[in-house]
Amino acid sequence: MSHRYLITGAGGQLGQEFALTLGNNGAAVHAFSSKELDITDSALLRRVIEEVLPDVIINCAAYTKVDQAEDEPERSRLINAAAVAHMSAICKEKNILLVHFSTDYVFPGLQEDADTFPMGYPTGHPGSPAGVYGQTKWEGEAALQESGCRHMIIRVSWLCGRFGNNFVKTMLRLGRERDELSVVNDQIGSPSFTRQVVQQTLALIRAEQQGIFHVASAGIISWYDLAVETFLQAGVDCRVNPIPSSQFPSKVRRPAFSLLDCRSTVAVTKREMGNWKDNLRELLTELEHANN
Repeated sequence: MSHRYLITGAGGQLGQEFALTLGNNGAAVHAFSSKELDITDSALLRRVIEEVLPDVIINCAAYTKVDQAEDEPERSRLINAAAVAHMSAICKEKNILLVHFSTDYVFPGLQEDADTFPMGYPTGHPGSPAGVYGQTKWEGEAALQESGCRHMIIRVSWLCGRFGNNFVKTMLRLGRERDELSVVNDQIGSPSFTRQVVQQTLALIRAEQQGIFHVASAGIISWYDLAVETFLQAGVDCRVNPIPSSQFPSKVRRPAFSLLDCRSTVAVTKREMGNWKDNLRELLTELEHANN
């Protein structure tokens, strides 16, 4: 890969995966954590982009605290929408491809949508977010599309990987500390694993794609199912009790249905998404190696 890459949000689970993968592939990578490069600092963002002069910006920086966003809507909007609009304008000016990550939370996440979209929400389905986080991510998507810059929007769901914090790592930690856990079983979707997201994204870049794409594992499960399978594969002896979301109070309604239709991505990349159990097994192997 002869592209020069600039990664924002490189301290997060997806940003770290990109930096490692691209670095191992010998690509020219300039990776900045959110502490090193605050994308809401317009002058700093422009200066860094002009110094690096990348062919591709991979924007992994985001405000992702779903509940906290309800109390900090201005902060969420600043990072997820306003900063993206500014970054898009610079990319338009410099003819840089901007790869931006979005979320299943842009969709309404209604249970009845499972019947309408058995393969998952299609890429072109209109957004109708339930909370501030989803709304600001949707606004960020709109700003990027309206900017006229070359771009890809890649939506992911239930992101899990070897870096940072995520559901699988939390379950492993709690499962080794406790005899039983309660996990919701009425929120349905499929996990996106960071390794898979990176591989599919780089394949889309190689194919010179633009537009909206979805990346998530094949299969449809609940968080309860993911917890049970995690313990089964990892050999952790912890009982999991299925509970309804109503027993897990939240400031914002969590999506009851968040499956993403990934067929258009597979059609372009010719890479299958992989079943969620197989992708989970790969992640658990990575975590085991990292701990040894």
